[in-house]
Amino acid sequence: MKGSVVLPTQNRYFLGVDVGSVSTNLVLLRWDNQVEQALYLRTQGRPMHTVQEGIKILREQIGSEAEIIGVGTTGSARQLAATLVGADVVKNEITAHAVAASRAHPGVQTILEIGGQDSKIIIVRDGVVVDFAMNTVCAAGTGSFLDQQASRLGIPIEEFGPLAVQAEHPVRIAGRCSVFAESDMIHKQQLGHPLPDILAGLCQAMVRNYLNNVGKNKEIRGPILFQGGVAANPGIRQAFEQELGQEIIVPEHFAVMGALGAAFLAQEKVSALGQDHTRFRGLQLAESNFQARSFDCNGCANHCEVVEILQEKETLARWGDRCGKWSATIRERVGNVEGGA
Repeated sequence: MKGSVVLPTQNRYFLGVDVGSVSTNLVLLRWDNQVEQALYLRTQGRPMHTVQEGIKILREQIGSEAEIIGVGTTGSARQLAATLVGADVVKNEITAHAVAASRAHPGVQTILEIGGQDSKIIIVRDGVVVDFAMNTVCAAGTGSFLDQQASRLGIPIEEFGPLAVQAEHPVRIAGRCSVFAESDMIHKQQLGHPLPDILAGLCQAMVRNYLNNVGKNKEIRGPILFQGGVAANPGIRQAFEQELGQEIIVPEHFAVMGALGAAFLAQEKVSALGQDHTRFRGLQLAESNFQARSFDCNGCANHCEVVEILQEKETLARWGDRCGKWSATIRERVGNVEGGA
């Protein structure tokens, strides 16, 4: 019944799914707001397969008798993920990250998020997002930049940060462009600078790039949370603290905060509607046969490219058509999922 309160029950969870270009993250949240399981998987250009693999791993960890009573999706492939798993809530990354950060650290005012292929800054005031910016063009402000330089230097990315914080005299590296940064780094190597000093210089260059582009004209107030996979790098955290002159807080589940936020949003939805209203397709979806195909619609001059998702040859969703000719019929059949920009 609408408005009913769901009582805490063992073996029942909320699922958050965050599908991006680099990673696919899944979080199982208990009713007491504790994370039961968190997965960080490489998407590798196969988002449908990776989501199914994540569900399979979760099922093996919690058992087939466990029940998912609410699902939220986010990320660049949030609509695709929502179709596969049967989401109750679909929200953008800004909302999901802000919700997770606010739950992890009430009073947070700035969120720095750096992933493998993009980065963003979120400004929060009194628990509400008031501004944000994203950078999806230049690689010099993302995790892929660090991966490339670590590979170039012949060190595992896991050793990058710990070595950087050992630097005594970080070198100055031009970081506004990944190509120029790499050329500058090679030059510093040839001059004989120690490796920790070069790594610290790369961290500082990346932070300057981030603040000059993503954080430009933003009022960065504390408390400041640092999220995304790059938050695992203590060298980047140290560089932010030196540049901003403030403490940088790395939350416990920094690498999966988008998925965690989606799980919290699912929890809110279930609290309002009751646990019997979930659209989740079930843990057995790991074995389902999903297919994606596309076709051109020649109904008008737009020639829209329509994407169609099928499960066992049954059409689940279509999108890409501007007029709704194809997608509207599916929405009418399955009902609308609560979404968000």
